[in-house]
Amino acid sequence: MKEVLNELIEHRSLSKDTAKQVLVNLATGKFNLSQTTAFMTVYMMRSITVDELQGFRDAMLELCLPVAFDQPVMDVCGTGGDGKNTFNMSTLSSFVVAAAGQPVAKHGNYGVSSACGSSNVLEYFGYKFTNDIDSLKRSLDRANICFMHAPLFHPAMKNVAPIRKELGVKTFFNMLGPMVNPSFPKRQLVGVFSLELARQYGYLYQISDKDFVILHSLDGYDEVSLTGSFKFFFNEGEKIMEPRDLGFPRLTYNDIRGGETVEESAKVFQSILEGNGTEAQNSAVIANAAMALYCSNRNEGLLNAVAKATESLHSGKALQAFKKLIEH
Repeated sequence: MKEVLNELIEHRSLSKDTAKQVLVNLATGKFNLSQTTAFMTVYMMRSITVDELQGFRDAMLELCLPVAFDQPVMDVCGTGGDGKNTFNMSTLSSFVVAAAGQPVAKHGNYGVSSACGSSNVLEYFGYKFTNDIDSLKRSLDRANICFMHAPLFHPAMKNVAPIRKELGVKTFFNMLGPMVNPSFPKRQLVGVFSLELARQYGYLYQISDKDFVILHSLDGYDEVSLTGSFKFFFNEGEKIMEPRDLGFPRLTYNDIRGGETVEESAKVFQSILEGNGTEAQNSAVIANAAMALYCSNRNEGLLNAVAKATESLHSGKALQAFKKLIEH
C-alpha cells in the first residue's frame, strides 16, 4: 500500500489492474485502518479515472455474493454524495417502477453524507435485511421488488463501513455503489453527483450489455430534481432536458428537501406513498420513476413513461408494492 499511496500522492493514477488488486486487498483486510483511510481520502481530493473506476468495480463484483433472478430486473439508485439532503427519491421511485410492471432489484445502503439512505428508511419501517437468495426471490415474486443491503453482499463495503461513517463525507464508494449491484441487472437508472462522473459512467456502460440511463441535474443533484435542467446519457447518446419537457413545473430546493433525521425522512416517504405528498414531491418522484421506465422501454417514449409512473403512484399501486415488501 505504501507504494500505491506514494504513486497517488505524486498525482499519478492507477492502472485498471492495480486498482482492482488494491481493492481486493482492502476487502480482504490486508491494509490497516490508517492505510485504508489515507487511500480513501486521496479520492476526495482528486478525480477518479475511468481505469480506476473500472478496476474498483471489477474487484467488488468479483468478490460479491452474486444473486441470479429469472426476471429482467432493474436497479434504480443514485450515488448519493451530492450534499443536497433531498427526500428519498430513488427509493420511492423504485416502488413506483415496480408497481408499473418493471421488476426491481434495489441495491442500497445507509446514508453516509445524508441523513437517510435507502437502508435507513426501510429499516425504520421494520424491513429485515437479508442475503438469503430464496427470500429475495420471494420478495420479487410477491412485490415485484427486492432490496439488497450492500454490506451483506460486499465484503469491501463491510470492512470500510466504520471509516465511511466516521468520515461522514462522500468517498469513491459512493461512486461505486450503483455499479456493483450483485444481481448484475441488465437495466439500470443511475443518478450521479457530478457531470464528470456521469460521463465516466456513460463510457463504462456504453461498453457493457446494459440498457442504461445515467442522469445528473446540472445544478448538482444526483437525480432529476426538477429544480433546473438535467442531462442524461443513454444507449443512443446524451440529452439535456428541462422540467417542462416532462410536463412538470420547475421546483425549488425547499420543495424537495428531506428530513433532518431518519424519522422525519420516513414520514415524508410514507406521506408520499399514501397519497398525501405535495404536488412538487409527487412530481419529483414521478419524474425519476419515468426516467427508469423509459430506460426499460425506450420505444414507448418518455411521455408515456411519465403517464405510467403517474398512474402507479396515484392509484396506490406503489404503496401496495411497498407494503408487500415490508409485510412478509
